[in-house]
Amino acid sequence: MPHFAAGVVRFQNEVYPAKKELFEKLATGQSPEALFITCSDSRIETAMITQTEPGELFIVRNAGNIVPPHMIQTGGTTASIEFAAAALKVPHIVICGHTECGAMKGAMNPEGLDALPHIKDWLGFSKAAVDIVNEMGRDLDDKAKMKMLLEQNVILQLQHLKTHPAVAVRLAKGDVKLHGWVYDIKTGGVNAYDEQQEKFVPVDVRYAAEMAKLATGGCAA
Repeated sequence: MPHFAAGVVRFQNEVYPAKKELFEKLATGQSPEALFITCSDSRIETAMITQTEPGELFIVRNAGNIVPPHMIQTGGTTASIEFAAAALKVPHIVICGHTECGAMKGAMNPEGLDALPHIKDWLGFSKAAVDIVNEMGRDLDDKAKMKMLLEQNVILQLQHLKTHPAVAVRLAKGDVKLHGWVYDIKTGGVNAYDEQQEKFVPVDVRYAAEMAKLATGGCAA
């Protein structure tokens, strides 16, 4: 805890003064560019990965970057999605998985989660992805199976996301875009899902056109 306290002091004395104008603006409200749904894993540093400033990402974190299908029962993830889509009107929603994900390892081996009943139930929202891997990836080695599961889980959660009314309305209007990413902790690489190719490709390939517009001062929405 002293390490964290010292960090707060450095923030107050060194970081905040340089960004005082930004924080004063943020004190009056927020208008994030994206809802970013990712894992609770401590190794995932969203601002560092995306090189974003405070106020640019509305972040939801949970074990396994899971989006439960819409249901009557309310949960924190569901409420946050509704607020981001309906109230904040974010133009982008990203679901970001990552390598070495303990939640996905647990989903692949649920028999080892009997002592963690809440986690076991939660990971049931990834069962369809596990079933796909067990069926279509049965001949793969463990490393390839896990890579496939990370990707299939992101795709599955994107499907779940579409069942949320606030998101469904925005999709019907065409004013929100969904994105699926997988972050590699070891290499720093990020692959993004390309719906046309039905596969994950490096972000610089997936967003080449948008990045080119941004580089020339155009709109990259």
